[in-house]
Amino acid sequence: MPNEEEVKKAADELDAHVAEIIKWHFSPETGCPFWLDWAKEQSWNPLEEISNFNDLCSKFPNFQDEWLRDLPNDVWVPKAYADRPFNIFETGGTTGMPKQRIGWDDFRIDYTAFSDTLSDEHFPRNHYWMMVGPTGPRRLRLAIEHLANARGCSCYFVDLDPRWVKRLIAGKQFDQARAYMDHVIDQALTILKHRSVSALFTTPKLLEALAERKDLVKAGIKGVFCGGTTMDKQYA
Repeated sequence: MPNEEEVKKAADELDAHVAEIIKWHFSPETGCPFWLDWAKEQSWNPLEEISNFNDLCSKFPNFQDEWLRDLPNDVWVPKAYADRPFNIFETGGTTGMPKQRIGWDDFRIDYTAFSDTLSDEHFPRNHYWMMVGPTGPRRLRLAIEHLANARGCSCYFVDLDPRWVKRLIAGKQFDQARAYMDHVIDQALTILKHRSVSALFTTPKLLEALAERKDLVKAGIKGVFCGGTTMDKQYA
C-alpha cells in the first residue's frame, strides 16, 4: 500500500497535470475550437476557476461521447497542432457512424513509457511479436507495433473485424461467427508454425481459442498481453 507521502505526491502531480491541461485547451493560442466555443457559453472561466482535479470534477459536466460520433474531427484540433495531420481512431460502429477520436504522438509517448515496465525475460528485445485481434482504424494497432519497435522488435498482425462478429451474433448466425473465429485462429497458427514469435497480444476469447489448438509455450511464446474485452478467471 502507498504511504501518505506517496499519495500526496501523486495527488500534487495530478493537480499540476490538470492545470496544464486546462491552460492548453482553454488558451486561444493552443486550444481547440470545441472547448474554446464551449467556454464562451459558460458563466465561468475555466482558466480562472480550475486549478486542480477536484475543481475539474465539480465544475465540468460528464463528457458526451456522442460528440465524438456527431461532430467533425476538425473541432478537436488544438490551434497549436493546426498544421499537423492527425491519426483518426474509431470505436463502435456496428451500426451507424462510429465514434472517432484523433491523436498525434500520444500512443508513442504512452507505450514508450510502458516498455520500460516490461520484463526482458518475458518480452525479449530484438525479436518478433504477433498481434491477433482488431487492427483497422484502432489506436491499439499502432500502439502495439510501436511498443514492439521500442523494444527492437517487429510485429506480425492477424486482423479481426469485431463489427462483423457483432453483426453475426446479433443475427444469431453463431455458426458463421465460429467459422470466422476459426479463420482468424488458422492464420495465427500459420504464423506461429512458420515464424519465430516470442510475444503475443490478443483478446481473451482469441487467447482461449489459440490455446485450445496450440501449446503456446512450446510454440515459443514467452509473454502475452491480453486485453480489449472483459477478462475473467477462466482465462487466467
